[in-house]
Amino acid sequence: MGKIPTREEAWELLCEYNQEEFHQKHARIVEGTMRYFARELGYPEEEEFWGLVGLLHDLDFEQYPEEHCIKSQEIMRNRGLDERIIHATASHGYGITVDIRPEHEMEKVLYAVDELTGLIGAVAIMRPSKSTMDLEVSSVKKKFKNQKFAAGCSREVIENGARMLGWELEDLIQKTIYALREVEQSTGLV
Repeated sequence: MGKIPTREEAWELLCEYNQEEFHQKHARIVEGTMRYFARELGYPEEEEFWGLVGLLHDLDFEQYPEEHCIKSQEIMRNRGLDERIIHATASHGYGITVDIRPEHEMEKVLYAVDELTGLIGAVAIMRPSKSTMDLEVSSVKKKFKNQKFAAGCSREVIENGARMLGWELEDLIQKTIYALREVEQSTGLV
């Protein structure tokens, strides 16, 4: 079994490979979202681990976008990180850049919410409140249907993630809105 980094060590590693504020912010948003889901889905003792996976999930994206979820495995193995972190972070690229299937519920959540946090954040920014606090599922669904809105957020991945979890899309969106409400202030989501 490899090393499980502290939150500070994981942040330092992330920043070593991600200097852009956008990528650092996205990592913190997904970290907080994953922590929320760990508690909500009955894994409170794994909250820190789920958060680390969320924080490190896009480790290689800024510097190696063509090798996303591939290069990160090499980087993490060279640092001696635990294989569970490596598998979990790589699995969110399933069917896109890798054939590592999300297996654990945590991996399925990461796969489902990574793109969705970006879409919900984009919807929130367009609102008069610029917040998720008053955001409804119906507003997200309306924008979800518009393929030109937040075009970089894959609807197919979000829908596949909901199916993997055995959830209705509306449930996934609602739960992710709740998660983002919790992290909005601390991450600067909007």
